[in-house]
Amino acid sequence: MTVTTRFAPSPTGYLHVGGARTALFSWLYARKHGGKFILRIEDTDLERSTQESVDAILDGMAWLSLNSDNERPFFQTEHFPRYKEIIAQLLADGHAYYCDCSKEELETLREQQMAAKEKPRYNGKCRDANKPQSDKTVVRFKTPLDGAITIPDLVKGEITVANKELDDLVIARADGSPTYNLTVVVDDMDMQITHVIRGDDHINNTPRQINILNALNAPLPQYAHLPMILGADGARLSKRHGAVSVMQFRDEGYLPEALLNYLVRLGWSHGDQEIFSIDEMIEYFDLADVNGAASTFNMEKLLWLNHHYLMHSDPARIVPHLVWHLGQLGIDAKQEEVDLIELVKAQRERCKTLVDMAAASVYFYHDFDGYEEKSAKKAFVEGSDNVLAKLEEAFSHVPTWEAEALHDIVKNVAAQLELGLGKVAQPLRVAICGSGVSPSIDVTLSLLGRDKTLARLQRAISHIQTLA
Repeated sequence: MTVTTRFAPSPTGYLHVGGARTALFSWLYARKHGGKFILRIEDTDLERSTQESVDAILDGMAWLSLNSDNERPFFQTEHFPRYKEIIAQLLADGHAYYCDCSKEELETLREQQMAAKEKPRYNGKCRDANKPQSDKTVVRFKTPLDGAITIPDLVKGEITVANKELDDLVIARADGSPTYNLTVVVDDMDMQITHVIRGDDHINNTPRQINILNALNAPLPQYAHLPMILGADGARLSKRHGAVSVMQFRDEGYLPEALLNYLVRLGWSHGDQEIFSIDEMIEYFDLADVNGAASTFNMEKLLWLNHHYLMHSDPARIVPHLVWHLGQLGIDAKQEEVDLIELVKAQRERCKTLVDMAAASVYFYHDFDGYEEKSAKKAFVEGSDNVLAKLEEAFSHVPTWEAEALHDIVKNVAAQLELGLGKVAQPLRVAICGSGVSPSIDVTLSLLGRDKTLARLQRAISHIQTLA
C-alpha cells in the first residue's frame, strides 16, 4: 500500500510552528517513501473557522513549499453527506445510539462525579434506551465496555488504554453535524491514510478513533504522536514567547529554508549534523529517530541558522524574499537598476535577517533626509569637501562604472592628497550612504550607480561648506 500521510489543521487561527513541524514531518515521511501527502482543512467547527485562518494556513504552507498531492485542499464541510452516511451505518449496525440527555443533566452529572473524585464521563443512561431521533438528540458511539486499545506508537512506544476509561462520545450533534472524532475517522479511512503523524495532544483521541475504525471494519493507520514544543521557560510555546506564527517569521525576515531546517531538528536528529538541505531531510528522516521528549524553541539558534542560509545560499534564491521585504518599505526593487544579486552578496555578511538587509539597503534606492550625526561629525572635517570634490571630478570621468575602477580612483585620490585611505573612504561613505556603515566602498559605489553617487557628493560638499 502507498504510504499516505496528511496534515489536518483546523482553520481557527494562524499556522503556528508546532503545526508547521507536524506538517514537515508528515511531508518528509511521505516524500521519503515515495508516497502521498494530503492537506486537509478540518473546518467543521463552523463558529470558530474563518476564511482568514484558511488563507493563513495556505500561505504558510506555500511559503514553506510543503506542497500537497491533492489538487486543492480537502475541506471537511464539503463532505457532510459522507459523514451522515457513516453515522447512519453505525446506528444501523448497533454501534451508535440516540441520546436526549440535556446540557443541564450532563452538567449535574459532571459536578456529582467531580465531587466524588471520579473521572467526569457520560454514564451511558441512553445507551440501551432505544431513544427515537428528535431535534434534541445527539448520536453517541457505543464504546466497548471491556477490553483495551493498544497503540504501537512510532514515537512514544506502546500505549494501552482500557475501554472502561472511555465514555460514549458524541459523534453527531443535535443539528446533525458531525463531531471531530467522527470526521477524522471517516477521512482517514476514505483517504487510505497509512500514517497519522500529529501532536501528542491528540493521544486521548486515538483510542476513541481506533474503536470507531474497528466498528467500521476499517484498516488501522500507524500512529506517531510528536512531543510538544516549549518556550525557554519550559511552558508550552505561545505568543508570549515571541513569534509563533509561520508568517510572522517571514515578516521578521527569516528564510523558509532556515525555519524548516530549525523545525526538523526540534525533536529529530541525524548524528551531530545541524545543517540539512531539503533533499538531505528527505533522505535521512525516520520517525524512529524522533525523540519522545518535548523540545525547547531557541530563537538565538534559529537566528544563527538564518544567517547561515543568508551567507551560503545561492543569492538568486534570496532575491525574491529580499524584494518582498523591500516592498514592505515602499521600494519596488524590480523597477530600479540596483543589481539585486550583488546587493545580497554585499549585505549578507553583516545582516542576520532579511528585515535587516532591506533596512540596510534603503539608501541604494531612496535619498536620505540627513546624515547620521556621530558619523558626519567624525568624517566631515576641515578639508573633507576638497576630498569629495576630487572624488566627484574623478568619478564623473571614469569610463566604466565598475568596482575595481572605482576602488582605484579612491586609492589614487588618497595618494594625490597624501592621506590615508580611511581619510578618503570614510567621508565618501557618509556622503553617499548617510552613515559610516556600508559594504566595501567600491561595491557600495558600483551598486549605487554614477548618477546617485555624483548627486550625493555634490550635496555633501555643499553641506560641509555650510559648516565652515
